[in-house]
Amino acid sequence: MQTFDNKSFNRINNVFGWFVFVVAAIVYMATIEPTASFWDCGEFITSGNRLEVGHPPGTPIFNLLVRFFTMFAPSKESIPIFANTMSALASAFTIMFLFWTITHLARKIVRKSETYTSTQLIQIISAGLIGSLAFTFSDTFWFSAVETIVFATSSLFTALVFWAILKWENVADEPYANRWIILIAFLMGLSIGVHLLNLVAIPAIIMVYYFRKYEVTKWGVIKALILGMILLLVIMFGIIRGFVVVASKFELLFVNGFNLPYNSGVLFYLALIITLVVYGIWYTNKYQKIVANTILVGLAVMLIGYSSYAVTVIRSSSNPPMNQNSPNNMFSLLYYLSREQYGQSPLIYGQSFNAPVIAAEEGAPSYIPRNGKYIVASRKVNYKYDDRFMTVFPRMFSNEPNHINGYKQWTNYTGIPVQITNQDGKAETRYIPKLSDNIKFFWRYQFGFMYWRYFMWNFAGRQNDLQGNGDVLKGNWICGIPLIDDARLGPQDKLPEVYLKDKARNRYFLLPLLLGLAGLYYHFKKNQKDFWVVTLLFVFTGIAIIVYLNQKPFEPRERDYAYVGSFYAFAIWLGLGVLALYELLKKALSEQFAAIGSGAVCMVVPIIMCNQNWDDHDRSGRYTSVDFGYNMLIGCAPNAIMFTYGDNDTYPLWYNQEVEAVRRDVRVANLNYLRGDWYIDQMKRKAYTSDPLPLSMTHDKYYSGKRDVVLVANRIKGAIDLRQAISFILSDNEISQVQSPYSENEKICYFPSKSLYLPIDKEDIIKTGTVRPEKAKEIVDTMAWKMSESMIIKEGLVILDLLATNNWKRPMYMGSTVSNDSYQNLDGYFQLEGLMYRIVPIKSPRVDYDYGKVDTKLMYDNVMNKYRFRSIANPKVYLDENNSRIISNYRTIFARLAGALVDEGKKDSAITVLNRCIEVIPPSNVPFNYLSLSLVEGYYRAGAIDKGISYSKIMLKSSADQMRFILNLSKEQIGRLHNDIQLNMAIIQELYRLANQYEKGNHKKEIENAFNTFASKLGRSE
Repeated sequence: MQTFDNKSFNRINNVFGWFVFVVAAIVYMATIEPTASFWDCGEFITSGNRLEVGHPPGTPIFNLLVRFFTMFAPSKESIPIFANTMSALASAFTIMFLFWTITHLARKIVRKSETYTSTQLIQIISAGLIGSLAFTFSDTFWFSAVETIVFATSSLFTALVFWAILKWENVADEPYANRWIILIAFLMGLSIGVHLLNLVAIPAIIMVYYFRKYEVTKWGVIKALILGMILLLVIMFGIIRGFVVVASKFELLFVNGFNLPYNSGVLFYLALIITLVVYGIWYTNKYQKIVANTILVGLAVMLIGYSSYAVTVIRSSSNPPMNQNSPNNMFSLLYYLSREQYGQSPLIYGQSFNAPVIAAEEGAPSYIPRNGKYIVASRKVNYKYDDRFMTVFPRMFSNEPNHINGYKQWTNYTGIPVQITNQDGKAETRYIPKLSDNIKFFWRYQFGFMYWRYFMWNFAGRQNDLQGNGDVLKGNWICGIPLIDDARLGPQDKLPEVYLKDKARNRYFLLPLLLGLAGLYYHFKKNQKDFWVVTLLFVFTGIAIIVYLNQKPFEPRERDYAYVGSFYAFAIWLGLGVLALYELLKKALSEQFAAIGSGAVCMVVPIIMCNQNWDDHDRSGRYTSVDFGYNMLIGCAPNAIMFTYGDNDTYPLWYNQEVEAVRRDVRVANLNYLRGDWYIDQMKRKAYTSDPLPLSMTHDKYYSGKRDVVLVANRIKGAIDLRQAISFILSDNEISQVQSPYSENEKICYFPSKSLYLPIDKEDIIKTGTVRPEKAKEIVDTMAWKMSESMIIKEGLVILDLLATNNWKRPMYMGSTVSNDSYQNLDGYFQLEGLMYRIVPIKSPRVDYDYGKVDTKLMYDNVMNKYRFRSIANPKVYLDENNSRIISNYRTIFARLAGALVDEGKKDSAITVLNRCIEVIPPSNVPFNYLSLSLVEGYYRAGAIDKGISYSKIMLKSSADQMRFILNLSKEQIGRLHNDIQLNMAIIQELYRLANQYEKGNHKKEIENAFNTFASKLGRSE
């Protein structure tokens, strides 16, 4: 039998490592999205390509990498391809290091002497191939590999540091072995500038060091674990946050105490740190204090990596168009790094969701630079809760109503009754969740639904890409084995077509899971030291993150990307499962045939995963995100102001403007960000060809802590001029302030009336182009409206200030995706022009759920001539739920336009619009939903009865199929689908109303029979 020495083995091992890199790189490059995806990707490409400041806590190293890759782009349109290529290559390198990690661990099990037999070589390489290729095609990792997101690069850093500690293990007794430890420290310092997930590998790395250097004892293991956790906490809170905290103290002392210029304290602190570290390294080297020297050098290189945040401060100081939180000094940088705008969740000890606040105490001050000093802008408010409502391990803590409903849904808790006196001075009984309720929520939702479900997506299979909340129809794991799936989720062969045809319906028949479990058990039996190292990596990148995140119910998107490190660890065991199968086969076959056979059989796993996952991970040819942003911008009038709110209706617009230079005259103002003084400052600066927002508020009127909330009170009878109201609020006179209901030591500004009006100069309205001359008769003399809320948050004040001071010189738009809660009750003066409402002085009362009067001339030109709908009609392009939901907005505006054309007697034009909608958004690619009813009604009203019936039948079949499936489930399962039942019955009922009004024939009877059948079954099931 042929044997191989270490040199030969290493050569073969390296060749196969690069082989899996090439395979992964080809797969990811072939399936990358050619432009920016939804969620954070548009922002990351923008901030990276132009080195701007993205959302907290920032990603300076990631930004530099994106900038490097996009420098090679030959055109603006190809910039996202190069940015996405970076993620693809980072992911491919991750796969390569995973391969070498698996072969390292497999070699320690298989090798019995200094040489390798061909059988051993086949075993080791096969294990590496199977494990790394399975992870290549895994659901979560592949998703991040084809878009510009930090998790691909973060995974590479995790793979690198874990591989590096194994390389150290090989040479731990040789001279200069500690250079691997220094490399790890440097990589971790750099990884801070990408994502903090990499740091949770520290406990596993410490255990590798302990097992290699020390005699293993029970107490030794415990001490090493404690040391690993302490080191993790020291880096997270002592270095990452603590370094900036101390720097801010020096800055405050030097500027406010010594009257020195800004940044003098920071520069002194940096010089002091550099001096102390350099001296310490010199001293420990001179006197051969090896451990201390290694620690100091490791600290030094980690700080060098962490120093990448200087890029964030430098770029923020130059005031780029995207400058989130404006971290240009130590105090704003600390706020930025601490992610304080997102709030904090209690972890070890905290309040329950219904805990009454018994006191509000002033917390740490927030400083801002002013006139050469740092002044206190505001102070944090620390709430003290009733001790009876405090608990260890507080999982059920959020007091938002929908979260409370979620807590109850997942635990069915009854609680412990406690008598309190509420804010009205009345006695009230509240039910405190017990510790067992918190544990139940953790186990059922945070672990079971928000981790185990994701884990099974990757190693068992996935039902579809629909985000569910625990019902049997959406987002569950499946495996493809009826006995298992049917028992949990109902008869899968009878699923409605819309679910069966979902490209994200992937089934692996439990093969990856079983192989991974076999590898886990085999690893435990053969090498317990390494087993516990991998287990620590698995636990700290999985379960520990679950505890740390303390997720609330009804997350806005799936969060599986947060746990990819634990899936990486399981992939190691999946690879080692090949060795477990070899042990079984060699009992019946020769060793060499058993080695070849185990590798060949196990190769089925990555092949199945590739086959099942390809169609829903192939994003080539998809342009929906960028086109959505383009369409929102392109239809705006020149120099417009566009208000947006969330990630998916803002980042695509930023991307279009910043990267592809689309409509840079339009100022995109995110309402959520307008709560921050830093963002209002940005809005008051020119950006490209967009002029500053014409706000009357100066910085001293809105900085943090000033007018964050403005009360609304009826102290004046009748309405008040909006201009006078804004002037009153900004006056700083005592008469314009009342006692704050939130703090005894604070006064707060207020609107003296809920009723506002704004006089209109019709000539100016026509002159500015706000309203076309032919619509002059519709212009009102005075805009009048009421504020329904008792308070207005800062972004609402900005909208009203703009309305008062803009004088209609700049068009003001509200994105159609913005929640009506943010309209400030101005929706009575909306004009629909496409994906956006324009605020105009024309009264347009709301009809049902439709806001704004349609300007058919402008909207027709936008929708039919200007808007892009690339790739939506291509059946080969994968459109997940998020894309489909955004695309549904198009159907709504097509239908609104068609309806308005019918109202104007232009039925032929209405049919043309509806046909265009079906052409660019065919139901075969994007299934109809409730919003599509307006298309059916549009065809009916335009006189195209046959088409109305045709699409009505498609909708009826879909809803009927879903109702038939639901009503055959168990009573408990039906209970979780209450919303689906209501929605489908509402669709059928509305289809009946339309058929009864326009068709009155066989189709009407068909709908009636279906509705009566389901209504009868629902009645019997209650």
